[in-house]
Amino acid sequence: MEYQPLRTPLSAVGGAPQRSHGESLYWRNQFHSPVFLKEFAPVTAVSFVPPNPSEVDEAGGARSRFAVTAGTRVQIYSMRTSRVVKTITRFKDVARSAHFRSDARLLVAGEDTGNVQVFDTNSRTILRTFHGHQLPVHVSKFSINPTQVLSASDDRTVRLWDMPEQKELCQFDLHTDYVRAGLVSPENPNLVLSGSYDGTVRLWDVRMNEKGGEAMQMLHGAPVEDVLIYPTGGGSIAVSAGGPVIRVWDLLSGGRCTHALSNHQKTITKLALSVDSGANFTAAQGGGVRLFSSGLDHLVKVYDPAQDYRVMHTMRYPAPVLSLAVSPDESHIVAGMADGTLCIRKRELKASELETRERRRAAFRTGAYEHFYDGAPNMGSIGPARASAATRADELSVESTRRQRLKRYDQLLKAFRYRDALDASLQHGVPAAVTFALIMELIRRSPSGQADGLRRAVAGRDDVTLEPLLRFLLRHATNPQYTHLVCDTLNVVIDTYAAVLGQSPIIDDLFGRIWAKLGEEMRLQTQLFQVNGALEMILARSALGAA
Repeated sequence: MEYQPLRTPLSAVGGAPQRSHGESLYWRNQFHSPVFLKEFAPVTAVSFVPPNPSEVDEAGGARSRFAVTAGTRVQIYSMRTSRVVKTITRFKDVARSAHFRSDARLLVAGEDTGNVQVFDTNSRTILRTFHGHQLPVHVSKFSINPTQVLSASDDRTVRLWDMPEQKELCQFDLHTDYVRAGLVSPENPNLVLSGSYDGTVRLWDVRMNEKGGEAMQMLHGAPVEDVLIYPTGGGSIAVSAGGPVIRVWDLLSGGRCTHALSNHQKTITKLALSVDSGANFTAAQGGGVRLFSSGLDHLVKVYDPAQDYRVMHTMRYPAPVLSLAVSPDESHIVAGMADGTLCIRKRELKASELETRERRRAAFRTGAYEHFYDGAPNMGSIGPARASAATRADELSVESTRRQRLKRYDQLLKAFRYRDALDASLQHGVPAAVTFALIMELIRRSPSGQADGLRRAVAGRDDVTLEPLLRFLLRHATNPQYTHLVCDTLNVVIDTYAAVLGQSPIIDDLFGRIWAKLGEEMRLQTQLFQVNGALEMILARSALGAA
């Protein structure tokens, strides 16, 4: 294969044409006033629900969400409010690459333990766990076949899993270094594209038995961070990013490199696509496909493939950009950064776009029975009574599920009544784990980092309302599972009521008992450390004597 020469930015050779300037105004003016949110760890992945024409969601529904992977948790945000609606924390180590299925009901994520887990997005229940990878899994995505999951790991393997059977379908192991990028072709579920730190991009065919399933190999020339395949044009165009270079590959011509772009000064971390944009400029310029790239140079660039991948706009961010995603309707651009900052850019949809969306909703809402009954449209008066027994047997019956009613403390917490929520969790019959989980949530709801949520819950109490909290802390003061939360809560109580301590015999007695219990526990731990040290000396001496 032959490389194309690297193309320099147009600004260096005289600037872009006038229509490029107009498009830049679109990106600058339509996506104004970005929202910056702070996560607790670097944001390594952002994923929107893939488009699915057969499912139309109401505003604010399950499909109007995106997943953010940061640290040991995955947070699901609402596109309408830019707030967290669900948090998935059932990981034993750092989570990676959370990805929605096209129906928005399932989410898959890898983790550094090597496991790949599938979650129910409604209940956050773990439905499937795939074991096989030996090192961290940086790629976990659903195939266009809704029953299959793709994963790629630092153990240099790419694997395809079957969800119903919970087993491995195939494994590709010809890469010689970490595999950090991969996806299933949006046009053919049998084709898998992967990129590795060995500098290669490989196309795999599940149906091939020879050559380890490798159908094509392309040399990128640098550690590959991300790959994608255009969802239009028959899946014949692939893009890879590695180092400061983006390469465009023509798969139908044997993997020939058609473009090599070098518009970033540092490593490119993520690629994204926007298809069928709602902007006015797309009609005049022959298509709405736009390619996005993010890099460690704090930049996100927008390319027009129809104009020889000219840079149409550049967005600047305050930190290196690790993850990037564009919503299917191009209403949101979300970028995650290395310092834990999450940036959300929004645009208001046009009246024509809203009208089209509402028309599709109405068609699916009112015409579903007539259109889908027995697989034929316009059934008219034909109903279930006139359908054959075979037809009724083949129909899919969906059972309705009753929504679980929130507990009293969850309702109060949702309404931001922190004090009442804490009191409700201290009632008889509530497990200690639930109470401490609520305390942890109150500590987490502290933008200033000073446990503001817990301070609001503790403040404004008298000796009667403060007594249940102190008795609860006394009972669990020496439980190693909750000791750090007990200490954090006691520090907040002491800081809040230090000026009035000594005025209530009940409160003073409880503080004294807690102090004594903690002191006894510290003496016990000291003795245990001494015994442990003595045992280590005895064992070491016996080992030397045996030698």
